[in-house]
Amino acid sequence: MAFLAFQAFFMQFKLKSSYKPAGSQPEAIKELVLGLDKDYKNQTLLGVTGSGKTFTVANVIEKVQMPTLVIAHNKTLAAQLCNEFREFFPNNAVEYFVSYYDYYQPEAYMPGSDTYIEKEAQINEEIDRLRHACTQALITRNDVIVVASVSAIYNLGNPLDYEKTVLHLEVGQSLDRRGMLEKLISMQFDRNDTELKRGQFRMRGQVFEIMPVNEELIYRFEISDKIDLIEIVDPITRNVKANSNDAWFFPAKHYVINEEEQNQAFQTISSELEDRLNTFKKQGKALEYERLKRKVKYDLEMIKEVGYCNGIENYSRHFDGRKEGEPAFTLIDYFKYAAGTSPAGTASSQSTSPNRRGVDVAKNKGFLTIIDESHVTLPQIRGMYAGDRARKENLVEHGFRLPSALDNRPLMFDEFSQRIQKTIFVSATPSVFEIEQSG
Repeated sequence: MAFLAFQAFFMQFKLKSSYKPAGSQPEAIKELVLGLDKDYKNQTLLGVTGSGKTFTVANVIEKVQMPTLVIAHNKTLAAQLCNEFREFFPNNAVEYFVSYYDYYQPEAYMPGSDTYIEKEAQINEEIDRLRHACTQALITRNDVIVVASVSAIYNLGNPLDYEKTVLHLEVGQSLDRRGMLEKLISMQFDRNDTELKRGQFRMRGQVFEIMPVNEELIYRFEISDKIDLIEIVDPITRNVKANSNDAWFFPAKHYVINEEEQNQAFQTISSELEDRLNTFKKQGKALEYERLKRKVKYDLEMIKEVGYCNGIENYSRHFDGRKEGEPAFTLIDYFKYAAGTSPAGTASSQSTSPNRRGVDVAKNKGFLTIIDESHVTLPQIRGMYAGDRARKENLVEHGFRLPSALDNRPLMFDEFSQRIQKTIFVSATPSVFEIEQSG
């Protein structure tokens, strides 16, 4: 039983279509590819609705062979683009990454009416599955296109911790049942000995079963002092679909914390809490003092007991080891894996995933970003930070959150621009910004 990092390999994008580029498309494809080869930071693809811009972009992706992030300004448009790219690239990983909330009421405080609104959310399980499939694809392969909403600029957890926590099990492997239980719990899997759902496991005698967070399948393990058999089971019919020699499992949540990081984070959270409580005490804010003390201590107890708490992302600066003001990790950081560079800037270990086969990643050129309907999407990205900041400042000022919660935030526009690499703006009516920025 082992936690493994991955070695990066390159797989080819292969466009499949009965159509050939026509009209102005061949020239547009040629110019965009030429610009990318010349390392132009920004380019603009101009075209009215129905002019085949997605097909043009697909041809560019095939020619430059770069992992690609496509950002759209709403879920519906993102889904439409995702389906189109899946038709063009049926043998490559085309993933969908949007907010997984069917309903979301963010935590907020309104001082005027002394009203505290607790965070309420209803998670769409299918979209959550697709988000995990997306990050797993970025960790394990290079031929990845992700179609995302502005969720791409929000906190997602440290990709290095996510990668390090991957679990590999294989037939014949020695197995310590207690150790297995502890490792699955550390990966945020829940134990459920009745009905299995995604991100859960159960143990019954000499059999244990795991349902990955990204699949609607159950992996059944028959064990003695080692793994004797691995079966892939349909969760509804319970029929065995196949046998396997091994299985790979990613964390059930994007926020994963090892014991060392947890202990270090507890120290820095406690230190920040003490400083903040002293500030409230000096200001004579007894209510805020008690409110914050009770909230943070409860959260820390929850994390100690189960490794998680509601709103754990508000402590992400401490768990990530970031400095004050530094941006959180986002989906964009996961693209550094698909582009062949780990976020830590170090080479991966020698172990490889079951999906990484092919040519060494040295041939890769980084990753490509497509901003669809850029005249709408760019202003949306630009506006996310300010609204989030205003809401959280109220929470911090009145003792509902520590000041470090301000660093659980979307990227500022300048931070976003620095993190994306070569970019193509796609628009029928590009703004002055796109025109001025384009090479």
